[in-house]
Amino acid sequence: MKNGLVGYFGYGSLVNRQTLRTDFVAARPARLAGFRRYWQSRGRDIEPAAGDDIALLSVAPDPGASILGMLVVDRAGNLASVDEREARYDRLRIDRAQIEVLAPDGVDGAALPDELYLYVGRGRPDDGACLLQSYLDAVMAGFLAEFGEAGVHHFLATTSGFARTVIADRASPRYPRAVRLDPATARRFDQWLEAAGARFG
Repeated sequence: MKNGLVGYFGYGSLVNRQTLRTDFVAARPARLAGFRRYWQSRGRDIEPAAGDDIALLSVAPDPGASILGMLVVDRAGNLASVDEREARYDRLRIDRAQIEVLAPDGVDGAALPDELYLYVGRGRPDDGACLLQSYLDAVMAGFLAEFGEAGVHHFLATTSGFARTVIADRASPRYPRAVRLDPATARRFDQWLEAAGARFG
């Protein structure tokens, strides 16, 4: 592998730099071709949990689709830590041609690591699984920071399965890498989610 580096494309919470927990080398807005994003159950068969069944973001192959996200260039030695974070996902190799770096800043196509990965959820499609507001806040704040309001609307428009209940846990976050929002941004996020079909419980 080139210089001991690897890359992985984030399309959910990994888009938010505040949630990254490794001493990564670079994080650049990027576009991934050939996949679509959707909500699925995290899967009780993977890790039984009391209480609500929670949805997580995943992706599925779709030759005609593309999604915005974050390309994280990291040290290969950090992959085990990222794998632990993404414990409900399988890490799959992707082709360099599928990644377009939108803000290179020294990480252009020629400089991409040889090994590029994508985390794909092991759960199952399930419209009954709930969304965590604290997780949505982290994801949407990441898209807002990297792509502006247009990026948040891209996330909402290119993610299927928002017609489900949102657990309002912003005051007591259940997501372990929760972020703080100012009141105006929090209100906008909730309004946009409702417009996308989400229902607040």
